[in-house]
Amino acid sequence: MTTVSVAVPRKGRPLEAVLDRLAEEAGVAGLADDVISTLRYEKAVTKGDQSATGDVYERLAAYSDDEEPTAPEYTLVRDDRSGMPRRIVFDSVTVPVDEDLQLRLVGREEPFRALRKHEMPLGFDSADLFLEEVVELREEPLAELGDVNERVDPRDTDVRLVAGLGDTVWHSLLVAPEVAAEYDADLTRELVDAYEGEFCISPRYERLVEGVLGTAAIDGIDFTYPTDDHGDEEAAIAETGIGVYLTVSGGTAREHGLEVGEHLFPSETVLLKSEPEVTEAADRVADLLVSAETGTRLAAQ
Repeated sequence: MTTVSVAVPRKGRPLEAVLDRLAEEAGVAGLADDVISTLRYEKAVTKGDQSATGDVYERLAAYSDDEEPTAPEYTLVRDDRSGMPRRIVFDSVTVPVDEDLQLRLVGREEPFRALRKHEMPLGFDSADLFLEEVVELREEPLAELGDVNERVDPRDTDVRLVAGLGDTVWHSLLVAPEVAAEYDADLTRELVDAYEGEFCISPRYERLVEGVLGTAAIDGIDFTYPTDDHGDEEAAIAETGIGVYLTVSGGTAREHGLEVGEHLFPSETVLLKSEPEVTEAADRVADLLVSAETGTRLAAQ
């Protein structure tokens, strides 16, 4: 039996996207539902939105099944909330693919970096982190996942993006009506090209924003960032008049009087591969996880 290890996030939307895909392609809906519901419950406990029976160590022991080799395993990490409580997160699980191949999902805080260090051949992570870490900044904007690999310096990393899972939210241009009226331009990159002044973004997305707008467009722009006083990013952007942030429906942005402009770049979970570590078995697993419904796999450059 050949086992292929796949790095995945320990919690959150990207892990749920991977589990949903595995449920579809490997017929493990019950397993996926069990892990997702457990982690959502533990998140609610950590946030104080749910009461728990027993302490965290008792719950961790209860989730373990030493008699079932394919049962999911969990572990504890420090949560960054006030008091740094311990939080139960995903650790690993083994899933059979066929009679001679199985995949093992292995939880990592930063799956992309595990691949970058050649610890595993495959992994799932946010496209945002990949852009922040290794994608080259250029004058022209980066608008599609399909253009990402072409901007990766092969001297920097062997990791390449294979495909997205489609759990897409968008880095979108958000503009106050008075700014849109002043520049008399469509709410697209064209407006950003013409705009000069303060431009509000989340600090963790600064390099990503530079990449998706292009360095030529941000000439004359000074980035500003939300503070604790703003409450949320949309409030800070409304105060500045223009910025970029993640949107799903754009409802929160509109509540702050902002107009939702161009969807600049998709933020979604992506399958990554560390090319020197990829074997025939790993490619079979990648083919399973990236089905025909997700579109053509991206070409490595």
